[in-house]
Amino acid sequence: MRYDIAVIKGDGVGPEVVGQAVNILAAAGQKFGHVFELHEALMGGCAIDAAGVPLSDATIDICKNSDGVLLGAVGGAQWDFLPGHLRPEAGLLGLRAALGLYANLRPAALHPSLIGACPLRPELAEKGFDLVIVRELTGGIYFGERGRVGETAFDTEVYSAGEIERVGRVAFELAGKRNGRLCSVDKANVLESSRLWREVMHRLRDEYPGVEYSDMLVDNAAMQLIRDPRWFDVLVTSNMFGDILSDEAGMLTGSIGLLASASLGAGPLGLYEPVHGSAPDIAGQDRANPIAAILSAAMLLRLSLGLDEEALSVENAVTSVLENGYRTADIWSGGCKLVGTREMGRLIAGWIT
Repeated sequence: MRYDIAVIKGDGVGPEVVGQAVNILAAAGQKFGHVFELHEALMGGCAIDAAGVPLSDATIDICKNSDGVLLGAVGGAQWDFLPGHLRPEAGLLGLRAALGLYANLRPAALHPSLIGACPLRPELAEKGFDLVIVRELTGGIYFGERGRVGETAFDTEVYSAGEIERVGRVAFELAGKRNGRLCSVDKANVLESSRLWREVMHRLRDEYPGVEYSDMLVDNAAMQLIRDPRWFDVLVTSNMFGDILSDEAGMLTGSIGLLASASLGAGPLGLYEPVHGSAPDIAGQDRANPIAAILSAAMLLRLSLGLDEEALSVENAVTSVLENGYRTADIWSGGCKLVGTREMGRLIAGWIT
């Protein structure tokens, strides 16, 4: 089979980690008889430097005509002086909106071989955890009205019932395929938008009697993730809350460099990217962890292309390399084998083929 993949390398370590993810796709293609046709596009700071805007119509067109989009990371201090609508991050928000991607899936699981890298107490880390955060992606405070009046600045949280319902259904369906537990996270004791969120989720729960449903305030959820992440199976929450909680959950795995994500809409087209940022302080040094980008490629194989066996082969390869003691600097500890970005990618590709 032949598949068209849009590749957006982005800024900082983005080109390095995406380069390894692309190599992994090639290895999977060779093993299973697929051809992945790559179509490179610019977004973020590099797009600003090249064309004056963080996201061009040409990039949107390339992505819309692909079977899946693989993204590295965007941003860097050299573009921080720009107004908000011209910053690299605006390109990412714009692409999600242009592709109609409203549900962001961020899995966080602790590999048994990385218990020592987990910041939890050893007796808790040894029990492991496996959860997914479903983050609403195109609404909320990141997209509401904003501005400044004199010395006052404002950002507005806005949600419609329809926006909440569609991401809620994604979360209920996912929970039904996993361990049957869904926790909706909000701030309904204070925010009117969260009260609407809870009302809509309560209407939905009656349609999914096989899913054990609960509500939790976001401050409590942040505490419970640290106290015992095993309590959670699937969490669903708003754009900003999901952004924060998923980074917290990511660090519990040992490093945010391990955390993949998928942004999905109504159809099979999705955007797949590591949760970590562009990390300009280590760009070009062969130090970035490519595993998050590689696992994002595995999610692309499974969720957009329907290639479950191929995705599993990538995930198993990552596990095998970690079990054999290879580590990038972010998860390295004494007694392990320290490798760089390229070598980690080469090792994982070797386990696939």
